[in-house]
This record gives sequence, structure tokens and C-alpha cells, in this order.
Amino acid sequence: MLPFLIAADTADESVPIHVVSEESLAATAAALPEGSRAWVEANGFKASAGSHVIVPGADGRLGSVLFGLGKTSSRARSPFLVGHLATALPPATYRLVTFEGDLDLSVLAFALGSYRFERYVKPRPNMPRLVLPSSIDATALERTVRAVFATRDLINTPANDLGTEELAAAAKSLGERHGAQVREIIGEDLLSANFPLVYAVGAASDRLPRLVDFTWGDENHEKVTLVGKGVVFDTGGLNIKPDNSMLLMKKDMGGAANVLGLAQMIMEAGLRVRLRVIVPIVENAISGRAFRPGDVFRSRKGLTVEIGNTDAEGRLILADALALADEEAPALLVDMATLTGAARVALGPDLPPIYTHDDRLADDLAVAAMEVNDPSWRLPLWPAYDSMLSSKVADVNHVTTGGMAGSITAALFLGRFVEKAASWLHADIFGWVPSAKPGQPEGGEAQVIRSLFALLEKRYG
Repeated sequence: MLPFLIAADTADESVPIHVVSEESLAATAAALPEGSRAWVEANGFKASAGSHVIVPGADGRLGSVLFGLGKTSSRARSPFLVGHLATALPPATYRLVTFEGDLDLSVLAFALGSYRFERYVKPRPNMPRLVLPSSIDATALERTVRAVFATRDLINTPANDLGTEELAAAAKSLGERHGAQVREIIGEDLLSANFPLVYAVGAASDRLPRLVDFTWGDENHEKVTLVGKGVVFDTGGLNIKPDNSMLLMKKDMGGAANVLGLAQMIMEAGLRVRLRVIVPIVENAISGRAFRPGDVFRSRKGLTVEIGNTDAEGRLILADALALADEEAPALLVDMATLTGAARVALGPDLPPIYTHDDRLADDLAVAAMEVNDPSWRLPLWPAYDSMLSSKVADVNHVTTGGMAGSITAALFLGRFVEKAASWLHADIFGWVPSAKPGQPEGGEAQVIRSLFALLEKRYG
């Protein structure tokens, strides 16, 4: 059991939590002892969204907690709102007594909100603990929480401690723990193995570029392939980023981290798929070996690519990785990447755009996203914009010159390297929470993987 959750049969004493809306507050308060009811009124508790009041017991210790959901009719209420209690309550063991809303998502939010990145600080000795309601699938909950925490840990680790070797080690370790067949291609071996774009982007760093490729599951099951962008740090290359844009670039391997988190859930759940995970890993650094604007490289697929801007490196390494993945025509090919600032301008940090030609896949993912509160939003692979990637000296330029529709044109570029896969989905994630929310501490974040897992579990569970 996770340290912030406790099984009901092991809980000796616990503090009751009443989760109430503004409409149900009066009935709940009326059932409290007279002194507790007076305390709630004296503290002005109105059950507004995210508010809480701690009610002392007769002995002066923690007696109970009331937590507010706001108005029942509010469309703005987050299904994760109860997760606020993970950081708002003092250390003790609590149980949900009165409850409204989605219990599964609320318990998940409490668990996810209990995350702390404590690699470089003294760990907290105590934290609030929640008695797990009997209706909750503890195994599924722990599987999800462990995968999200692993994803967050990777993204939050700074680049001085998470270079190309360390990220590759994390990917290999995950595969090996589950009995996968694992291979790693390092440095100049990428050229002989025909990954010229991965090598070109990573050549400037003294941390060797790599590609990790592992396969798990019965080869007779449908092929599901995951590709994740693993840029451990992005200076922008010769098109160097300004300091404010470079500050968060430890998170530029967020696509790889999320793919590994999703793969962990798939393997732990034993889904009936033949899973393949491909992670190209580089540092986009600056040196005399750096690739340049105007350079032209032949990709693994054979298409020649003109470099329009060295700060658009992620789509280059994904191009070679997607070409490899596509060669065996998987039933489903998913790539995830912290790819464009344009996606954040369009949809903000909470709502990653996804791209696919498969309407059924998009619809199924939208349903799953609502069910597990893991949102994304479909944007079009608008074919008229494909001409914006034209080049006078190569088959394609990897960026546009106008600056418009940047997330869409990046997806269109990637789409040129996928032909045989029965279905392809690209997720342009942010991988970061700028300011803490219930269930989501500030820092690295898992995005789209819980909804993708829910979709895959329905198809292949």
C-alpha cells in the first residue's frame, strides 16, 4: 500500500471527512453534535469550492473535517477537487464518511496530490493518510499512482543528474524488470544503424545520443508502439533560446517520461498487446559539432530534411524513431512530445492537443479522458498547411517560416514519417504544472497517459 493510503482493516482510529456541496451543507451540519455545528458556523464555513474546516473533538484533538465542493450545478468544479485535502490537512489518518461526486477520481486525486519531489530535500516525516474506501480497486489505483509518480520524478530531475545515459538507463531498467527484449544504440553507431537525424541533433553534446528500443508481450497480440521524445536538455542549439525559455528545458524529455509511464501501466496490467517502446535520447547542446540552420540531412525514411531552426530538434529525432516504428506496421502507433510552444499558446498548459486521422480513436480517447479526468483536445491535421513545410533544396523543411499553426505543422511534419501504421496518434504535451492544483503539484506532470491506458484497457484488457 502507498504510504498515504491505508487499508480499512488496518485503520485503528481515523478522522471523518464530510465532503459536501453548498446545497447539502445544512443537512450534514444538522447531523453533527451541537458543539461541532457551532464551530462550523463560527468559522463561516459555507462549503465553497475547495474550502475546508477542521472541527476539534471534545478532547481538543482532530474531531472531523468538512470539505466544500461549491454549488452542485457548477460546471467549473474539478473532479479532482478533493485532492486539495492531501496538502491542506495536518498529518493524521482520515476516512471519507459523507461524500458527493466521483469517489474513484477523488481518491485518485488525493493520492496524486500526495506526491513530493524530495530527491534534494529532507523528506517529510509524516503526511495525511486516507483510509481506502472498500469500493476502490486498490491494485489499479496503485498502478496508476506509481506510473504517474515515476513520470513526474523523471521530468523533475534536473539535467545534471538526468543526462542521456541516465534516461536510457531508466528506460532499459523498466523494460528489463518486465522481461522485455531491450536494445540500445549509442553514439556513432546511430549512423550505421540509420538514425541520422537522432545523431545530428545529439552530436554537439559530450553526452552521447542514444536510442532505446524494447519489446514486450506475446508477438501474436496486436502491436501497440509508443515513441517518446527524449531531449534531456534543450539549449535551442545554435538558434539559442533566451534565458526565460531555457529555464524549464529539463522537462524536454517529458514525452519519453510519459511514454515510459504508460508502458509501465500496460506491462503491470498485463494487457494483451505486443508492446514496443522507442525512445530517441539526445541533448541539444552547442559546440563545433552542432547542426546548423540550412543543413540538409537524409532521414531514416529516405526523405531529405532542411533544417530551418535548430530549436525545433524534437521533431527531427521523432522522425527517425517514427520511421523505425512504422516499418512493422503496428495496429496503433502513439508518439508523445513536449514539442511546441504553439500548443500552449493555443490551448494552455492543461489541455494538450492530440492529432490523428482515426476518428474512432479520437472519439474513444475523448470518452476515456472524461472518465479519468485526463483531458486533451483534438486539433486537425489540416492538409492545406502541409505546403508551409516546403523547401527549395530538400524534400521538406522541418519548420515553417510564418510562425502560424506551429503545433499543426509540426504534426504534419511527423505524419510524413508514418505510412504503414493502421492508426497513429501524436500528443503535443506540456508535461508541466506551472502552479499547483488539486491532485497536481507544481512541476513535472503525466498528461494523456491515464486516458490512453483507459482506452487500451478497454480494447485489450
